[in-house]
Amino acid sequence: MTDAASAPTLVTAWKAAAARLKEGRIDSPSIDARLLLEVAAGCSRTDILADPYRAVTADQQAALDGFVERRLRREPVSRILGRKGFWKIMLNVTPDVLSPRPDSEAILDVVLLAYPPNKAFEMIDLGTGSGAILLATLAERFGARGVGTDISFEALAVAKENATNLELDNRATFLRTEWAAGFGDHSFDVVVSNPPYIPSGDIPGLDPEVRDHDPLLALDGGPDGLTAYRELAPEIMRILKPGGLFAVEIGWDQGPQVKALFEAAGFENVIVVKDLSDRDRVVTNGPDPRTNPVPKM
Repeated sequence: MTDAASAPTLVTAWKAAAARLKEGRIDSPSIDARLLLEVAAGCSRTDILADPYRAVTADQQAALDGFVERRLRREPVSRILGRKGFWKIMLNVTPDVLSPRPDSEAILDVVLLAYPPNKAFEMIDLGTGSGAILLATLAERFGARGVGTDISFEALAVAKENATNLELDNRATFLRTEWAAGFGDHSFDVVVSNPPYIPSGDIPGLDPEVRDHDPLLALDGGPDGLTAYRELAPEIMRILKPGGLFAVEIGWDQGPQVKALFEAAGFENVIVVKDLSDRDRVVTNGPDPRTNPVPKM
């Protein structure tokens, strides 16, 4: 067999990487292998499908092997590549920010249903991290403007870079403060947040991808996981305009408790919205996408 015949191709490199990940009991081995190959070989998903026998160079194979070794040590793909897709945008991520998850897209389902494309509104994302929720909303709603707050200088630097990369920096501002401290009463039409909500005692039992690679500050919700909501509920009531909308992400088993906290803060018509996995995911005073889906554009 000649060297050319034995050289790896896009398809053989993909299959070999996926097999190694599957043997290592990694979830979604085929998808992870493809994402790693795309970066290692400088190709796209279309290239892999349309030109599967394109040769992979020795340097590209070495890069892929290195990525696979890191993934086998349970480092998330987003950390290996330094980027993560969320909604319809691509975000840079670093160890200083939570890696965005599809669960959080349930907040966008609520906000986009409440505010049609031609509607102008002001929003704030409390504890913005990478800026995922705020920037994904602004990318969909061209009349909207927003602020993202965080207590981490490093997280804000990531969010600002993402806003610039997405050409949204003219409509997005990022400020260091604790939740909504310093903002005036009745300042925003929309308030969103994905606060830390994991009980402190549950953190050691999390998957290594989360426990070892997401910032503790973005995970630890205190003894019962509800510390942030006790702080947020009255603050959101204070800064939200009359008739405005709030939406906060929750843990799958926290719906009744968080709903009660917002009702105690004075909110009416509070509901719990489920995510695509049919688990409680968002507490809001807005519409329920399950009963009134976002219309197709």
